Amino acid sequence: MEHYAILLKKFFEEQSFVKSDIESFNYFLDNELNSIIDENREILPTIIPPNVDEFKIRFDNVRITKPEITEADGSVRKIYPMEARLRKLTYAAPLYITVSAHINGAQRESFETQIGSLPVMLKSKVCHLNKLSREELLQHGEDPDDPGGYFIINGTEKALVKVEDLTSNKMLIDKDSNSGSKLVCKIFSEKGSYKIPHTIERMKDGIFYLTFTRVRRVPLIAVIKALGLIKDEEIMRFIAGNESFDELIVNLLDSADIKTEEDAMDAVAKISGITQPKEIRLERMKEILDKYLLPHLGLTPKERIWKAYNLCKMVRKYILSLRGQLAPDDKDHYMNKRLKLSGDLLADLLRVNLKVLIGDLLYNFQRVVKRGKFPTLKVIIREKLLTSRIYSSMATGAWVGGRKGVSQRIQRLNFLEMMSHLQRVVSPLSATQENFQARELHCTHLGRLCPIETPEGTNIGLKKNLALVATVSLDANEDETLKVMRNYGLRAVGKQV
Repeated sequence: MEHYAILLKKFFEEQSFVKSDIESFNYFLDNELNSIIDENREILPTIIPPNVDEFKIRFDNVRITKPEITEADGSVRKIYPMEARLRKLTYAAPLYITVSAHINGAQRESFETQIGSLPVMLKSKVCHLNKLSREELLQHGEDPDDPGGYFIINGTEKALVKVEDLTSNKMLIDKDSNSGSKLVCKIFSEKGSYKIPHTIERMKDGIFYLTFTRVRRVPLIAVIKALGLIKDEEIMRFIAGNESFDELIVNLLDSADIKTEEDAMDAVAKISGITQPKEIRLERMKEILDKYLLPHLGLTPKERIWKAYNLCKMVRKYILSLRGQLAPDDKDHYMNKRLKLSGDLLADLLRVNLKVLIGDLLYNFQRVVKRGKFPTLKVIIREKLLTSRIYSSMATGAWVGGRKGVSQRIQRLNFLEMMSHLQRVVSPLSATQENFQARELHCTHLGRLCPIETPEGTNIGLKKNLALVATVSLDANEDETLKVMRNYGLRAVGKQV
């Protein structure tokens, strides 16, 4: 028992209850901010001055400083959390970005400007309290035992509650919620601002149908052919391998008339209800297949063949499940769940509101151009728009995607209640519906979620808390993981030689 006591004591000396949240916020600052700017790097106005052939606005080099305040007399100085609490201010840091205008391929205007202020998590890398000693914390009016991991919005301490959701980019086979009997295959494909649900199902006619954004129930084999896998023999080999899958024969016969990619795209476009002339119809279909079909695999035409291979893998697993050779996936298994921490939630919020800022910038630019003037970009960027929208979501808890209660006021009746609030995990399922299985204690909760702490009543099992010493690891960078795997594979081959 003495060994356990020493280990636990050491853990609490070196680790923090909110370490995962602080790491998530730091990861957001280091990586997510840049990736959000990358998604919106070039902006092309539809209305440009008549004497200009090409005009684009470019965003580069996003950076955030430490929290500061601008006083009424215009002076700028740094602000500490206690002052923000007492003066009912928001503890936030300015967000800067380099904006440049490019006319006919040549850069004409470039400057760094503030596009907004971002609330800062206490004890994170950009917080003034980071790495201060106990004596220094006391000098600034802070409790040295306060763990941080929350925000101060208009003087109120707010915590972002962890959101539990099904994992993205992973195929799950489950019973259809409408019929309750037949199996359906579902995957949420997520990349940047795209999060698109895909469904594969077999109807009574024996045909496999695919449903995703803007495309409803199109034959799956036709989609695979539209992606570049034309030959029936290849499709059968990639799905069935050396086995015999009789279920595929009726599907291949249904799409037997399709001989080229263009024919397949045209057939899918017609079934989807795109009624424009053929050239426009094909261009529209190409855009849908590139942007909205499995976007996590890529958004360019060269990734289409990989999307076809992945659809073949999904069909194979689906057929094996329909035959009873594979058991359906357990949605409540924690392997199939992910927690969205503060960094992920702020990334979602910033991504949506940056689009709003860009829309406002374009509107202001085009309005001035219509009057026959050529505006400078400094005049048309409204920094208060992004700031006010972020502050509003943080203050009210109303988040993107229609979620409510994501940001909550911290209860400080006692230290344990505060710690419990910072460890809270919420399921997005409705509290008014039964969802019996989601409310039950699953064996995979052991060591991850507290088996005792959950409210009684309608929220039972939907509001949970992390286990006392549980930590949440960050998502691994996909590119880095592939790089490590390739290097490992090369070394293994070298050893065999």
